[in-house]
Amino acid sequence: MQFASVIVFSIVGAAVSALAACLPGLHVYSLLGLLYMVLHSWVFPFLEISSDILVSLTAGMVTGYAVVNTLPSIMLSAPDESSFFTVMPGNKLVRQGRGYEAVMITSMGSLAGLLLIVFILGPSASRVLPLAWYVLKDHTRWILWCVICFMLMSEWPKGGDVGQGGVRKFIDGWRSTGAGIFVFVLSGLLGIVLLNRSPISASASFQNLLPAFVGLFTLPSLVMNVLSKSEIPKQSVSGKISLGPGAVIRGSLAGCLGGGFAAFFPVITGGVGGLLAGHASALRDDRSFLVSQGASKLVYYVGSFLMFFVPVLTITRGSAARLVRGVHVSGTYADYYMVLGAIALAGMLSLLAIGPLTKLMIRLIEQNGYRRIAATSLSTAVLIVFLSTGFSGLGVMAVGVGIGLMPLLYGTRRMNCLGVILLPMAVS
Repeated sequence: MQFASVIVFSIVGAAVSALAACLPGLHVYSLLGLLYMVLHSWVFPFLEISSDILVSLTAGMVTGYAVVNTLPSIMLSAPDESSFFTVMPGNKLVRQGRGYEAVMITSMGSLAGLLLIVFILGPSASRVLPLAWYVLKDHTRWILWCVICFMLMSEWPKGGDVGQGGVRKFIDGWRSTGAGIFVFVLSGLLGIVLLNRSPISASASFQNLLPAFVGLFTLPSLVMNVLSKSEIPKQSVSGKISLGPGAVIRGSLAGCLGGGFAAFFPVITGGVGGLLAGHASALRDDRSFLVSQGASKLVYYVGSFLMFFVPVLTITRGSAARLVRGVHVSGTYADYYMVLGAIALAGMLSLLAIGPLTKLMIRLIEQNGYRRIAATSLSTAVLIVFLSTGFSGLGVMAVGVGIGLMPLLYGTRRMNCLGVILLPMAVS
């Protein structure tokens, strides 16, 4: 009976999260937060639910989201904080009528990440990860500062190579890089306010960062798509994908390493894992880059959740694991392999669903127009923020949009918006 329940609720979790992932602004952690709030308030006082059911449901939702969130990131240019690196190369393929191909290439990276977790990390995690954490746990602060310095220094100044010399040439050269540093500081100040003097009400405190993330990462591209009145060419949905084995191997290795780093260290987000994976593979070609982003995102989300169940390790990474910690006591190999099986099942089903879901979204875009879909997505994201956090959340979101538009207007990297979480943790 327990085995059947794990299978059923893993499938249910994957299906719910896969559909929710198609809605820009609806993050799986927000959805899980609402679910657990309802359970604690309205269900647990009257009905006892096995923690194994909740664990398998959560595992399915996290895995389904990690796979299917590729779809709005590429087709609608509406990423979350872990997938904004896929927007530029993905959007380039969308503008060439090859959005379906971009989604499938990124999904190849997700498949590689799933195989790594199930067949390599799964059997070895209980022996390798506790030792690694014992060695590195006292060094997380300087590692975090090194990551921040690398983020800011890796954006090479643009411009300044032609025209009048002197101060004007210097200012032109550092225009985008200076804007990136400014965006990092502004988003960091926003994060410090939210984590210390948040205007979000106490009843919605579990969604404290949702308005900021939606404003910084999801809405700016949607706003630009609506204002620019742009349309995309007819998308090809042929089954032929131009992807060589070399691009798959390079992208998968880089993405798994970057996502694993982000999952293992506290505070480091999937966006940082994407940065590291991108720097390891971007010089090759866009295809290996997209593969690396798919692998990085899946390893980050699923790996951070799985680490809560690794025997002996006893560390919690990600909001999903923190929610589960309140209803389930882990530490046994039975729990660990149950979650690993739920992840494998949910990942397989989500990868099978990504193709039909992409074709469905392409059909909706063709029938309704890209600008109308972007406007609908923007309205949906704003509505989600309002229902979750009220008018104060809308105010925070508006500030986030103002900061998030700067990278698009000044040609700097959107990655600098990750200061919203990195800077507060680094200075605390």
